[in-house]
Amino acid sequence: MTTSSQISDLAAEWQEARSLYPLYAALAKEFVIELPPCSDLESGLTAPPQESVEQARQWLLDMDERIHVHQLRQFLQTSTLAGEEALRNLLAHYLHKEKHTDSDHDKIDFLLVQYFSHCAPSRLEDGDVDLTYVAQVLEPVIGNVNLEAQTAGLNLIDQLIEEAVSCKDLSELYTSQILEKGRKLKVSLGEGYFAPAALVAFARFGFLMRRFFFRFMHQDLNSILDGLRKLEDRGVTTLDCRRAQFSADEPVSRLRMICQSWKVMFQAEYSSGQPLRMLADLRSVVENALTRSDKSSKSHRTAAAGAGTSAEAEE
Repeated sequence: MTTSSQISDLAAEWQEARSLYPLYAALAKEFVIELPPCSDLESGLTAPPQESVEQARQWLLDMDERIHVHQLRQFLQTSTLAGEEALRNLLAHYLHKEKHTDSDHDKIDFLLVQYFSHCAPSRLEDGDVDLTYVAQVLEPVIGNVNLEAQTAGLNLIDQLIEEAVSCKDLSELYTSQILEKGRKLKVSLGEGYFAPAALVAFARFGFLMRRFFFRFMHQDLNSILDGLRKLEDRGVTTLDCRRAQFSADEPVSRLRMICQSWKVMFQAEYSSGQPLRMLADLRSVVENALTRSDKSSKSHRTAAAGAGTSAEAEE
């Protein structure tokens, strides 16, 4: 016989599944995830039998396997469905799973940062993002946190953040491999990653790293666009951009359009992958082209001045 405690647990699980279903259904539609809808969740039943709860549980697990972290990131940063309650429900869903995959770890990382970003003031200074403040903001999703329970390994996160603060541009931040070091640390903790103090520490790390990347990406994009305008004013129409994985005679006008599209893309997400490397390399290409242009212009002015002096001497 089903006990009252089991009935209560099933009712709570059903309510969680109902709250998640609109998000998952919208994700399936946007990314064309081929999974038949869950009929009982679709119908909006309020008091289903245990079999329906189990089917809903499996449906959500099947969706979890099909949803990639980049899809979740893109959807939640652009969808009107991704409010505070939705983020809190998603975090509860992933944190309470019996078994966590590597993909679950990445999704929890993102969701913690997204939830903190959603709840924290927009003008929050970097220096105010300490562990105590992050723990306070995250308390509704992970409970009260004993920050003194931090393991020694988490102290490395502070070192990584300090290393990121010392970087001057995107290229330096990219080549430092700080994100990769953070991922390795997370993996090394195993199930210790899910300790509340660890979740707070990684949420702080992820939030600050997102800020640093956005800051440097916009800095690089603005520098590239300024450089391209100067080169066009000097009559330069193409650049050898093979270093940045474009063609040997890439039109400057096309590069400008690409940078404008990147500005839109980077408003929604960041990663340490290929687009960042291309962006950093493209800035180097443009800066080198400007340097060559400046040298060429100076050489021409010097030659013209020399020619003028010779003409005066002949007179």
